[in-house]
Amino acid sequence: MKTYRHPVSDHFDGERFHNAEPFRKSASELLRWRLSRQRGQWLRDLSPHNQPPPPERVGEGGLRATWINQATVLLQADGLNLLTDPVWSERVSPVQWAGPRRYRAPGIPFEQLPRIDVVIVSHNHYDHMDADTLRRLRREHDPVFVVALGDGRHLRGWGLQKIVELDWGQDWTLPNGRRLTAAPAQHWSGRAGYDANRTLWMACVIETDGGPVYFAGDSGYGPHFAAARQRHGAMRLSLLPIGAYLPRWFMAYQHMDPAEAVKAHGDLGSAFSLGIHYGSFELADDGQDQAVEDLHRALDAQDLSRERFHAAAFGQGYDVPALATGFPG
Repeated sequence: MKTYRHPVSDHFDGERFHNAEPFRKSASELLRWRLSRQRGQWLRDLSPHNQPPPPERVGEGGLRATWINQATVLLQADGLNLLTDPVWSERVSPVQWAGPRRYRAPGIPFEQLPRIDVVIVSHNHYDHMDADTLRRLRREHDPVFVVALGDGRHLRGWGLQKIVELDWGQDWTLPNGRRLTAAPAQHWSGRAGYDANRTLWMACVIETDGGPVYFAGDSGYGPHFAAARQRHGAMRLSLLPIGAYLPRWFMAYQHMDPAEAVKAHGDLGSAFSLGIHYGSFELADDGQDQAVEDLHRALDAQDLSRERFHAAAFGQGYDVPALATGFPG
């Protein structure tokens, strides 16, 4: 495995990237989890969701977020169409004949996508960086692909060329003139057993006319949420993972549970949040709908409105007011 060449930093030692608190789970602990799993209930239903197709564009000041599945969200704001961690494949795996298979159809068929200008890929795990979907997006939409350090080589190997690689804290100017900033996340990377943390993982903050949007990618809970608010201000919208969180002894470092997602929502000062990264692929021991139930319990325990933090529904579009306007309720 070729080492990524980049100056040593507080999160790169010259060979591997790392978080402020290093990931300490071992292969033996992975095996322990695999041998002692207590799976929640999952039922496969691949019927279409029959949601109305999204608009072609959203004008200046507008913001619409449509959840497709997993961490795939169509963000439409200020004339720009942006897609996060796109996955339309049947399986999130190196091959399409084995590995985690989807339980729900994508919220919107690929053919109903409006013209996509920018694609964000937060890190290289198979449920976030799907080669077949990225190649199809390049053929049919020709967007710019924004990735974390080191992941450009994967995309170039698949024939993609319009690539922007970002380190934590680096900015890039979107085609509509707004700013996108790569931000820290508490996670890890790797697509094979030998390449752990050879590439970076990231969250993103997307500037809009009505306030910033936070896309967490995939992350455990940590101080990086409060740090994002300190740097960018309160969030207009936050896209926060709420699934793949059990058992906690193994998953807590890399995946928030719904109660921690509610804490992140508060840390970010988010006017509105969507819970994503659940119900599509069985990647941990929580059940298919358990994240929704646990999110509602966590919100009720904090006396927070469910109208401010939704478990996203497949294919549903959410129109998010500007911060100055305020969210009703």
